[in-house]
Amino acid sequence: MNPRRPLGLWAATALVVGSMIGSGVFLLPATLAPYGAASLLGWGLSLAGALLLALTYAWLAQAHPLAGGSYAYARLAFGDGVGFAVAWSYWICNWAGNAALAVAFAGSLGALWPWVGAAPWHGAAVALAALWLCTAVNLAGLREAAAAQIALTLLKLLPLLLFGVLGLARVEAGALQPFNPSGQPLLQVATATAALTLWAFLGLEAATVPAEAVRDPRRTVPRATLLGVALAGIATLLACTAVLGVLPAAQLRASAAPMADAAAQLWGAPAATGVALLATVSCLGALNGWVLLQAQMPLAAARDGLFPAPFARTDARGTPRTGLLLSSALASALVLANADASLVALFEFAILLTTAAALVPYALTAAAWFALTPRAGRGARLAVAAALAYALWALLGTGMRALLWGGVLLLAGVPVYLAVRARPRRG
Repeated sequence: MNPRRPLGLWAATALVVGSMIGSGVFLLPATLAPYGAASLLGWGLSLAGALLLALTYAWLAQAHPLAGGSYAYARLAFGDGVGFAVAWSYWICNWAGNAALAVAFAGSLGALWPWVGAAPWHGAAVALAALWLCTAVNLAGLREAAAAQIALTLLKLLPLLLFGVLGLARVEAGALQPFNPSGQPLLQVATATAALTLWAFLGLEAATVPAEAVRDPRRTVPRATLLGVALAGIATLLACTAVLGVLPAAQLRASAAPMADAAAQLWGAPAATGVALLATVSCLGALNGWVLLQAQMPLAAARDGLFPAPFARTDARGTPRTGLLLSSALASALVLANADASLVALFEFAILLTTAAALVPYALTAAAWFALTPRAGRGARLAVAAALAYALWALLGTGMRALLWGGVLLLAGVPVYLAVRARPRRG
């Protein structure tokens, strides 16, 4: 095994699955309850869009197995300015998302340990402890982080698939009636629910970011991307559909832990405790995966002279310590700045930042494919065009507030870009 490339197929797949399956699968059923079974239209569109984006990333990784994922493809296609914008946006997505996942972990643990939710500062302290635990694991080296990611992914993927299959077996057709309780046109329902389910699919590009740490990236990254998105998407869709068919709509809308409530109704209180534990492990696994990623894109950008030089430094284990520590410090600041708010309010705020920052790289990656693959066949061009349309549609669907936040965050990177570009380069 190459010590500089410790991520094989299973580790890279676990990074994708673990990054995608976090808090969303446990919280989304309550959010989707007003739309009833019609929300499956949105799920279908989101899963199809995610698979199309995954296919786009897989093709790009096969042709250009470069570290940095979206950043590397955008820079290769459109130059340094666009490359920096993507790297900056994705980096913000990483550490803001890590704040959200750390808070979600605290909320999940609160269902098992009531002290966590007794006061806002209790939850913030637990969120910070989880964040820095994962940071410490990643500081130990990519090999150790990858081993932890595989273990945590198995601990949540297998029970989630089991819950979805067994839960669906208990669902009766009448439980999914009325099909569209909202009374809205189906196209409007599909648009609304697809936007809501977007959070569950963030992370589909995870295997492309640390490409230089992946063994045989030209083959491994595309396979891990497609396999990971398929596994995570199917598990999430099965589990959420089972919850939708088990809990009455009124109870589902009011539930703070819909999957745990569904498990309690099906199999009793011990099952609800088991689901709460599963949610805790799921959030921790997603947090570990995103902490691994948060320094990888800045590392690639710094090596190309587009990020400050300290981001390019690695230790003897190949770990970008500066990027890891600074990213976790920023995520911690986001948690502390809102520590007097409820966990739900803090979670929603962090998700807003994450979603706004994630969609720009997705759209530009699809656009980069067209610039880098001018002689592609009609089928491939249609698939990537659909992926681009999905990314733009989802970006508009996040709403004006998210778009304004995204614009402000991108503008905040302009002084950094100008300062780095003005610095004399060696050689």
